[in-house]
Amino acid sequence: MNQAGRRHEKRAGDPAGSPAGDPAGDPAGGPARGPARGPVGSRAGGRRAGAVALLLAGAMALSACSASDGGSSSTRDVSSGSRKGQSSTGGGQPAPDAVAPETGRSAAPEGGAESGASAAPDVKAPDYLSTFALDVDTASYGYARRTLGDGRLPAAEDVRPEEFVNSFRQGYERPEGNGFSVNVDGARIGSGTGGGGGTGASDWSLLRVGLATKAAPPASERPPAALTFVVDISGSMSETGRLDLVRKSLTILTDELRDDDSLSLVTFSNEAETRLPMTRVKGNRNRIKDVVAEMEPAQSTNVEAGITRGYEESVEGHREGATNRVVLLSDALANTGDTEAEGILKKIDSARREYGITLFGVGVGSDYGDAFMEQLTNKGDGNTTYVGDETQARKVFVDQLPAHLEIRARDAKAQVAFDRKNVQQFRLIGYENRKVADEDFRDDSVDGGEVGPGHTVTALYAVRLREGASGTVARATVRWLDPKTRKAQEETGTVSTGAVDGTLWGGENDRLQVAVVAAYFADQLRGGDLPGAPRLGELASRASGLAESTGDSAVEKLATAIGQADRLRRGAVTDDEPEPSEGEIG
Repeated sequence: MNQAGRRHEKRAGDPAGSPAGDPAGDPAGGPARGPARGPVGSRAGGRRAGAVALLLAGAMALSACSASDGGSSSTRDVSSGSRKGQSSTGGGQPAPDAVAPETGRSAAPEGGAESGASAAPDVKAPDYLSTFALDVDTASYGYARRTLGDGRLPAAEDVRPEEFVNSFRQGYERPEGNGFSVNVDGARIGSGTGGGGGTGASDWSLLRVGLATKAAPPASERPPAALTFVVDISGSMSETGRLDLVRKSLTILTDELRDDDSLSLVTFSNEAETRLPMTRVKGNRNRIKDVVAEMEPAQSTNVEAGITRGYEESVEGHREGATNRVVLLSDALANTGDTEAEGILKKIDSARREYGITLFGVGVGSDYGDAFMEQLTNKGDGNTTYVGDETQARKVFVDQLPAHLEIRARDAKAQVAFDRKNVQQFRLIGYENRKVADEDFRDDSVDGGEVGPGHTVTALYAVRLREGASGTVARATVRWLDPKTRKAQEETGTVSTGAVDGTLWGGENDRLQVAVVAAYFADQLRGGDLPGAPRLGELASRASGLAESTGDSAVEKLATAIGQADRLRRGAVTDDEPEPSEGEIG
């Protein structure tokens, strides 16, 4: 695993300042700018003639760049409307006025716009920063596989490439202590043999930024847990694979929790009801199982009532020194009460922030409100996964949840600073709804993502290097708050042109290829246009080969899913049985 130029920087209580691209020392930096502006479409002076000329100078336009890279000046507020973000911290470059959302980010050489662009004095040069909140969700991939197994293509809006990529092990070097390791590598794309390479694809590379936390400690060493389960018992949960699967999941978990853990149970349909107040597991396992077994489907889906009651129970049963978490199990098809994630989270905002209670979402069902569940958990400082059968339930509730209850990093954000001398264009693949304004990278009042032990986070970039490029390509920095002290810390890694010159396909880095196949698959499902994209048939073949070389059953299931999508695209009918997401924690 390449980790060129890796540097460790820990800054306790680092004040809000410049982004990772330090103007004084990093070619990706720049002079201090003013406050972040509104969304690209509303920026004054956008799409000026000089900017159009600049963008046309690029050999290839990419779609949705300004939405997907961190240069967007739209600030992500994932706590709630009641949490005020600080004013601009300065030191970074806001997203350039000139870059339209349907284009790729075209990087002018140092010194300003390329020749031929109009010299409007208020047009900013393109920036070289990409900033986003970390995300360990995997539900989008799991639900896509379930949908494909049911003989349907997933809706484009339910496909989030970062969740496809983060569903697979990457084998990153892990840190010795708490915090993150930063691993940066990549490879040249070349032209796809399946006819999807596209003109100029050989000019592009894929850059992988991999972040990893230390592996989870033995179960006996983690802090005790105080878990409040909020279970959807609405009528839609009567379908096979929903409430019955939830009952099995909670029964499995009851046997896995330690004696000093605590558990409470809230159910909701039209209204919410506390079935079990916070109860120590020791001596009460059979009682817990009996309460779980009594759950039966009722009427409508009032998620608002369930979460509100769940947080009330979590606060009442709050334990100092324990991991306090609300776990929502639902098909997320809210139809009663407040059905907007932001409105729901506002009602429990003070409890969430004061007591540090996080929200973990477990999705079930063939019809599943994927986007709604993701919004809830993002704004609730948590993450989400999807469970399709008892095998996957055991994986989540036996292998993952008990071991990964502890939070290792709060409000974690990443910023990648590209070297303007060597990089002509770049595009972050996915993370559209996790973007953070560049100048908010070190503003610790702006929420990031919560990451537990043993997690990995991967971000892939399509990068077009300049002709004759040599030296640094990018510097990646991750910043997070220590869960106990709330002090800010950072870790940085760099990558050079030599580390991204190798051939992608057929190289020795199988795990990089798996990540790329997953990203290309997601991009194909949502109608994207990534450079060098192979057709689905070729992707399925590559995934099968990687499954064999890695010995990873999760990659074999990826190959199956791609094959199903290919047949559906061609109008064929698949009889393959649906399988749930692996939801791997690398």
